Amino acid sequence: MVGLHDATRGRLLYGGDYNPEQWPESVWAEDVRLMREAGVTLATVGVFSWATIEPAPGAYEFGWLDRVLDLLHGAGIGVCLATPTAAPPPWLAARHPGTLPRDENGTVLWYGSRNQFCASSPEYRDHAARVSEALARRYAAHPALRLWHINNEYATACWCDATAAHFRVWLRARYGTLDALNSAWGTAFWSQRYAGWDEILPPRRAPYLGNPAQRLDFRRFTSDALLECFTAERDIVAAHSPGVPVTTNFMPLFAGQDGWRWAAEEDVVSVDIYPDPAAPHDDPAGPAHGALVQDLTRSQAGGPWALMEQAASAVSWRPVNRPKPPGLMRLWSLQAVARGADALCFFQWRASRQGSEKFHSAMLPHSGPRSRVHREIRALGAELPCLAPAVGTRTHADIAVLHDWDAWWSADQPGRPSAEVRYPELLAAWHHALWRRNLTCDLAHPEAPLDAYRMLVIPHLPLLTDAALEGLDRWVRDGGTLVCGFFTGVVDGDDRVREGGTDARLRAALGLAAVHEWWPLDPGATVGLDDGTAGSVWSEDVEPSGAATVARYAEGELAGRPAITRHRHGDGTAWYVSTLPEPAALAALLADAARDAGVAPALADAPDGVEAVRRGALLFVLNHTRAPAAVTLSAPHTDLLTGTTHPATLTLDGHGVAVLTPHTQGSRT
Repeated sequence: MVGLHDATRGRLLYGGDYNPEQWPESVWAEDVRLMREAGVTLATVGVFSWATIEPAPGAYEFGWLDRVLDLLHGAGIGVCLATPTAAPPPWLAARHPGTLPRDENGTVLWYGSRNQFCASSPEYRDHAARVSEALARRYAAHPALRLWHINNEYATACWCDATAAHFRVWLRARYGTLDALNSAWGTAFWSQRYAGWDEILPPRRAPYLGNPAQRLDFRRFTSDALLECFTAERDIVAAHSPGVPVTTNFMPLFAGQDGWRWAAEEDVVSVDIYPDPAAPHDDPAGPAHGALVQDLTRSQAGGPWALMEQAASAVSWRPVNRPKPPGLMRLWSLQAVARGADALCFFQWRASRQGSEKFHSAMLPHSGPRSRVHREIRALGAELPCLAPAVGTRTHADIAVLHDWDAWWSADQPGRPSAEVRYPELLAAWHHALWRRNLTCDLAHPEAPLDAYRMLVIPHLPLLTDAALEGLDRWVRDGGTLVCGFFTGVVDGDDRVREGGTDARLRAALGLAAVHEWWPLDPGATVGLDDGTAGSVWSEDVEPSGAATVARYAEGELAGRPAITRHRHGDGTAWYVSTLPEPAALAALLADAARDAGVAPALADAPDGVEAVRRGALLFVLNHTRAPAAVTLSAPHTDLLTGTTHPATLTLDGHGVAVLTPHTQGSRT
């Protein structure tokens, strides 16, 4: 089976996007020389070069790309070659305006940027296939080729007439009959019943709230339509080079694609990650966000994955773009390796002088090779070979956080009890609570095989299918520990409210007779609990039936009612958390549940701000604070990055990293 191992060849890949078409050819030799000196082993080429490759319809100009690939190969640098279809040239829309997407108001999104294509447009698909075929035919056998990169950050949604026709085809395949569709969409409400397929449109702008089930299906359809574009190009390049793995880069924790479905179609799962470096010493949001995206990507991949883009320093698209302080780029890069990355790449190699991203940082900044950023890039490239023992190994997790795009799309609609309940924020809060206690977790689809895990965490899954609910019930009965957040199991796969408001199977597992009412909290409001902590965002009127009360509401309309419960179900245990506990309390609760489940942190008693992750036989220890941190070790370990043996205590500098292996005789001290 083709995979990332076919590209890595036993070493971490290191590099970034390279856009030589933006520069005179006289610069290319210097680029390649500096890449080699920086330890670069992979350059991503061609991502946005359609107009340069095909300046007029059918008129391909490959001479420049021949020279670039030959130059890189001569320096021992592999190529991740991209199909350029994320940025169609102006001639395509000028000749075929139907390739341009329209928003839900019917407004055309014009060329002059990127991603200006409708995934359902036959003309776009035809021209994308042609340029991909020409590229694959020419370079499939090139010795520099290590990886294919299809398109870039698929994100476009469209509501045009071609999309409407495609949507109807998708709906026919899903439902078969109009009766089935009308039932699934609940079209008896507001007289929305459809009498013919040709009446159905995408959920365009309407006078008031649209049909939630229609909107949910359109999110599913949009993801699938884009996936069809990916698989069409994937199949073209794979047919010409069957041993070369294929990827496309996900955006981090992005709502537009069903990442589980997409990952199943990739040889290599890759992602772009851009945490905000504004205040990493005061606020752990940056590294916690990185850890969440990395865990999700590793889980999608089922093993090693590729960090396709990160920033060497500042980005250019935030209101205020702060650079990464010294050491932070290295720290966050090695965090990705700890959590399973076998490739570390950046956007981009050389900073652009023109265009919308000319102020985005790069491995080679505007200030040149003597800059602080480039010196750090070279230093990281020099030490990555020390981490060869990590390549191909897995980051082990006994905990899974359940995550589903259908549930996200269901939650992300108007007409809900509270707009303050935001799916990605809840997912991040619960994952962060595990992260701060060094409890490594995977993410998993609710219907996935879960027997490998001792503990499951559900931050918030309003939509759960029958298959998922039955699987969860069995899993807990068989001895698992489940910790379930509020407003979960409320609707089925058609966004239809479950009888009783919360599914009876889930209530049985949780030991609840009923969730009588949802009591969302005002923005910024909290509610005190009788254990001295507080909750925010949400509360519920819960009636236990066998569950023990762990904490009660201490104030407000629900004073005295259960807030957190725990229930023995078969051989397992199920907790229910009907509010969002404050961060320290949620971390403590999950640590208690993990201890009961027999799950230990990667490193016991690590100081605050110190992250520990086990990958294979290696223990990565990362200090996300600016101050030195002393870490107690259970036995002598040797740091692969320095060769130093630490008998019992490791002291990390601010933003420091150690990659530890159990000490053996002969290690340098």
